[in-house]
Amino acid sequence: MRTPLMRIPYTEPFAHPPTIPPAARTLPGAVAALQAFFGSPPPAGLPASTVVLTGAGLSVASGLADYRGTKGTYRVNKTYRPIYYHEFLTSHEARKRYWARSYLGWSTLHRAQPNAGHYAVRDLGRLGLVSSVITQNVDSFHARAHPEIPTLELHGYLRSTVCTSCWEEFPRDTFQHELARLNPIWAAFLREAVASGALDTEDPGAKRARGIRMNPDGDVDVPDAPYSTFRYPACPKCLAKPPPLADGTRGVCEVDHQGAWSPTSNAGVLKPAVVMFGESISAKVKQGAEDAIDDAGRLLVLATSLATYSAWRLAKRAKDRGMPIAIVNIGGVRGEDVLFVDLDPRQPGGQGVRVGMSTENLLPVLVEELSRSGTRATHHAPTALPPGPSDGTLFKDMLS
Repeated sequence: MRTPLMRIPYTEPFAHPPTIPPAARTLPGAVAALQAFFGSPPPAGLPASTVVLTGAGLSVASGLADYRGTKGTYRVNKTYRPIYYHEFLTSHEARKRYWARSYLGWSTLHRAQPNAGHYAVRDLGRLGLVSSVITQNVDSFHARAHPEIPTLELHGYLRSTVCTSCWEEFPRDTFQHELARLNPIWAAFLREAVASGALDTEDPGAKRARGIRMNPDGDVDVPDAPYSTFRYPACPKCLAKPPPLADGTRGVCEVDHQGAWSPTSNAGVLKPAVVMFGESISAKVKQGAEDAIDDAGRLLVLATSLATYSAWRLAKRAKDRGMPIAIVNIGGVRGEDVLFVDLDPRQPGGQGVRVGMSTENLLPVLVEELSRSGTRATHHAPTALPPGPSDGTLFKDMLS
C-alpha cells in the first residue's frame, strides 16, 4: 500500500496582518518603529542582543522562488508538491525525478547572490544590534553575506549532499559535475537553457512560454521531460566500503559500468543536505535554535509566514520568555494574534513591531538611519543580473 502523503499545512490565506504601530504603514513610520524596537531596553533579566529569524521571502529579491504568495497562500503554482523524505528514501524513480529537476535548478541557485536584505542584516550585526541568525533558507546566503554573525541553518543547506547510509557529506559542486558526466544529453540541454536566459528571467509568464516552472529550493519543472532516463552517482565512501544497515544486515552499494547508482543496492544513496518535507530536524539543530533564542533579548522575524512549526515554535518560545518581537513580512503570519496578544498596538515600537513591507526596501533604509544616529556601518548591495532573452522553442528538441 502506498504511504499516504503528509498534509502541507496552511494552504489558504492567513488573516490580514495588523500594522503595529499604525504609523508603520509608511516607510518612515516603519523605520521609526524599528529604531524604537532596537533602541528600547529589553525587559529586565533579558540580554540586550537581538536574534533574527528569516524565511524564503528574504531571498526572493535574489531571484529565488518562495513557497508562499504575498497573502501567505501555499504557492502561486498550486500544483507544485515537493518530494517527501519517505519517497526519496524508498523510490529510485522519485530520486531520478528529484535529481533531474534539481540538476537544472542548481545553476540558477549557484549563480544567485545575497541581496540588500542579507547585507542589511550584516550591517545590523556591525552596529552591534544582531547577535545571531536562525534561517529556514537553504541557499547559504546568510553565511556568504555575513560570515562573522553566527548563523544556524534550521532546515539544512543545498551546498552539500549527504549519504543516507554513512552520513558523510560531499560538496554539491562535485555532485553536479558527476550528474553532468552521467547525463550528457541533460547537460547539453542545461547549457542551452543557461545560454538562452531561460533560467534567469523572473517573469512567470516568460518562464511558462519557455516551457518551465521555477519552484522553491532550486526545483525546475519541465513538463513531459524524460525524468526516468536520469542517472545519479552513489556515495563514494559506501561504494568503497558498504556500511552495515540499521538492522545489522550487510549494506550493498553497486554502480553500473559508468558509475551510476544501481537499484541492486540498498545503501549509498545521496540526498541534499536539507531537511525534506516529512523529515525531522536533528536534536542538535533544535537545541542550537533554542539556545539562540534563549541567549537574546529581542526577536526580529524577517520575510517568513512562520507556517512551518519548526519556525513558529521559536517565535512562541521568544514570546513565552517575554522577548519583544518585530515581524517584517508581506502578508499574514501563522499565529501572530498569539505573538501580539497583549501588545498595545499604539506603543511606538519598543515592545513590538508588525510591518508589511519588503525587507529589500525597508532594511537598508533602517541601517542608514541607525548609522546616522551615531554608529557607523558599511552597506553594499549587489548589482542585479539582467534578464535573459526570450526563446519559446528552447525545450522542443529535448522533449520530442
